Amino acid sequence: MPYVTVKMLEGRTEEQKKALVAKVTDAVSETTGAPKENVTVFIEEMSKNHYGVAGVRFSDK
Repeated sequence: MPYVTVKMLEGRTEEQKKALVAKVTDAVSETTGAPKENVTVFIEEMSKNHYGVAGVRFSDK
């Protein structure tokens, strides 16, 4: 059973997340041969003030 975790900044719509889960599931199923019903996708959304690059938080940009 493949498990996939997608970490991304908050702000996507429910439709975008729904499409992401569907496409990731398809890609994993196609490349591994696992049945789609065995593919689990987790979405972890991060707050923009909990993520930074080069010393600057995304919330401060």
